[in-house]
Amino acid sequence: MLIVYATITLQLPYISSLKGRRKILNSIKDRLKHQNIAIADLSGEYAKEATLALLFFAANENIANNKITKIDNLLANSFSDIEYEIEYELLG
Repeated sequence: MLIVYATITLQLPYISSLKGRRKILNSIKDRLKHQNIAIADLSGEYAKEATLALLFFAANENIANNKITKIDNLLANSFSDIEYEIEYELLG
């Protein structure tokens, strides 16, 4: 059993308020909550940047990589106007 810790760093150049950023982050969290993932918002005070931390369990490395790919595809398809980067590590 592996623990997968990932961070998603988002660039939101068209957002001008924390309320706008929160709306986008809540939308992302709602779409990911069906994936059995724990999500935390690690964002600071700057509205144009956001960071989400994700944590989930995977039976093996292949399943972990597939789930990260699924998250990446979801973000690319649903939020195509947002620049993001996903970094993750497998903790065994």
